[in-house]
Amino acid sequence: VQLQASGGGLVQPGGYLRLSCVVSGRTSNSYAVGWFRQAPGKEREFVAAFRWGAGSTIYGGSVKGRFSMSKDNVKNTVYLQMNSLKPEDTAVYYCAGADRLIISSMNNERNYNDWGQGTQVTVSS
Repeated sequence: VQLQASGGGLVQPGGYLRLSCVVSGRTSNSYAVGWFRQAPGKEREFVAAFRWGAGSTIYGGSVKGRFSMSKDNVKNTVYLQMNSLKPEDTAVYYCAGADRLIISSMNNERNYNDWGQGTQVTVSS
């Protein structure tokens, strides 16, 4: 499975961006897709994740209520809608995937074996 993230850019505080992650080669509805981010000098942080077929979406505490995940089955694309952006949201954002993850394990980057390249998001005035 290959993942390709895009959609990053420069946005002012309070603004919004939508990131995309094209997932190629996925064959299972139990495939989980997650978003992670890494700011300079910091560890990679969990943002959001869900399983392709069904089930709840989970969010990291710092983005809950501002970010949301969705998908387009026809385009095999997962989206991360980011609203009310803050300077502390500045980071490189990665999408990642793995098959048959249970919800409790979806927030751990170590459980993902497929990674896309990152896309830079900068929130600044």
